Amino acid sequence: MQYHVLACDYDATLASEGKVDAAVVAALARLAASGRRLVLATGRRFDDLCSVFPDVALFDLVVAENGGVLYDPRRPVHWPLAAPPPAEFLARLRARGVDPLAVGEVIVATRDPHDRAVDDSIRELGLALQVIHNKGAVMVLPRGVDKASGVAAALRRLGHSPRAAVAVGDAENDCTMLRMCGHGVAVANALEAVKQASDRVTAHPNGRGVVELVDWLLTADPADRSP
Repeated sequence: MQYHVLACDYDATLASEGKVDAAVVAALARLAASGRRLVLATGRRFDDLCSVFPDVALFDLVVAENGGVLYDPRRPVHWPLAAPPPAEFLARLRARGVDPLAVGEVIVATRDPHDRAVDDSIRELGLALQVIHNKGAVMVLPRGVDKASGVAAALRRLGHSPRAAVAVGDAENDCTMLRMCGHGVAVANALEAVKQASDRVTAHPNGRGVVELVDWLLTADPADRSP
């Protein structure tokens, strides 16, 4: 087979309103049974993901915090992929009244319209941080850290190159991952910019689009095909 790994976004791709349907779980299990590896790439913190997705151990690895932390959900162990957020940055955001404010091992997250306060705080403190948008969510990470860098770390640990991976997503923060992998797929409900960055757009939205993608992989790229 040509494609050995599926890298999948969670919210509005795998999941609808935060939940994954049983049919999607069954499709992922079929794909894993074909010998392929599964990577989940999400902006969520890992504990938050586990609270809404009890089948997380279907995946070989989870890229959480939008590329900030890599998890093995079956052991479980994890590897931070960047430094934690600076204390002075968090203090500056709180002093500016930024709320909500979620802090992970690497990520700092809030929502519009607090992006201006975030940008001002980064500039005033001279920090090497970047802002990544995701449908109203505002995520702050060290420069160079995103879903592409996180999935690349996962692929290295699995022993595969980006060319051997298919990635699927729906939002702005998925674009780097879609471009990096050998085949980028946007679900039907994806933003137009994400569709433009993809090699394929599914006919169905959300999890139904992922099931469609799994069916295509199992049919068009059978397991007995030489790499």
